[in-house]
Amino acid sequence: MTETTARTPPDLSTSPARSSAGGAGRFARPALSRLGLGPGKMTRLRRMLYDHGPGGGTLLVLPIDQGLEHGPVDFFENPDALDPQYQYDLAREGNFSAIALHIGLAEKYFHEYAGDVPLILKLNGKTSIPSDSQSFSPLTGTVEDAVRLGADAVGYTVYVGSPAQDRDFLQFLEVRRDAERLGIPVIVWAYPRGEAVSKRGGKESLYAVDYAARVALELGADVVKVNYPARSEKDADSPAPYNALQLSPFEAFRKVVASAGRAMVLVSGGEKVGDPELLAKVRSSLDAGATGIIFGRNLWQRPRADALRLTRELHGIFREYAVPAR
Repeated sequence: MTETTARTPPDLSTSPARSSAGGAGRFARPALSRLGLGPGKMTRLRRMLYDHGPGGGTLLVLPIDQGLEHGPVDFFENPDALDPQYQYDLAREGNFSAIALHIGLAEKYFHEYAGDVPLILKLNGKTSIPSDSQSFSPLTGTVEDAVRLGADAVGYTVYVGSPAQDRDFLQFLEVRRDAERLGIPVIVWAYPRGEAVSKRGGKESLYAVDYAARVALELGADVVKVNYPARSEKDADSPAPYNALQLSPFEAFRKVVASAGRAMVLVSGGEKVGDPELLAKVRSSLDAGATGIIFGRNLWQRPRADALRLTRELHGIFREYAVPAR
C-alpha cells in the first residue's frame, strides 16, 4: 500500500501499512481474518463489526459501567440517564455496535433488547472510593454469564503498573481461558494505574498508554480499549526515549495503535467535550488505525435529541472508513 498524502507521522517500520483505498493517509485496521480467532470469536466479532452499528468493520460502542466505576455522580448532568433504559434505548435507536455494562444491568434490562443491541458484558470492576495507588478490579461476572445472556463479547479491566497487577494477570488468565473455551471475544480495558505510573509521567502519558496497549496484546486481548495519550510537563519523568519524544497527538496515538499489533483498538471518550473536539478525535483515531470508539458520557450525558443527532454524525464519519469483510 502506498502513501497518498504529505502527512509524515513517525517512522513505525513494524506497524501495518497505510491504506489509500479508504482515504488519503489512513492507516489500515487489523483485518478480522488475521487475528487468529476461532469460529465462535470470529462469528461474534463479525456481528458487531458488520451486522450492527455503522458496519464496514468498525465499532461504535456505548458503555454504561460508570455507575459502578464512578458512582451516580455522572448522571447529574442528564438526570434521565440515571435510568439504564435511557442508554439502552439510545443504543437501539442510534444503532450502536454494542452496549457495555455490568451483570446487574444485563440481568435486569437486556432481555428487552436482546437481538437488537449486541451485549458486551463487563466481568470486573471497582468503585472510585479507594485510592488508585493499589488499583484492582475483582470479578463481578463470568464468561458463562456472558454466554447465557447472549453476549457477543466480554470486557475486562487490567490496571497496568498497579502493585496488584500480579493478581490482576492471574485473574485475567482464567477469564481468557474461559473465553477461548466458549468462543467469545475479550475486550481489555487497558488502564495504567499506581504510584509507579504516577512517578513515570502519569497515567495519561504516552509511555503509560503505549505500555498498557502492548500489555493487553501480550496478555491475549482481541480488542483493547485505551485512552488517548495527553502531553504534559510530567512527560519529562517518563523513561527514555519517551521523555524526549516530540510527537503530535496523531503521531502519539498512532504509536499506541502500532503497539497493540493484531488487537483491534477502541478509543475511550473520557469526560464530556464539545462536538468539534469529539468529532476531530474520532477522525484522528480512525486515521491512526483504530477500529472504533467507546463513548459513554460524551453521548448519554446529552439530552436524547442531541445524543441521537451526534450519533448520526458519527455514523456518517464511520461510513467513510468502511471496508468489506476480510
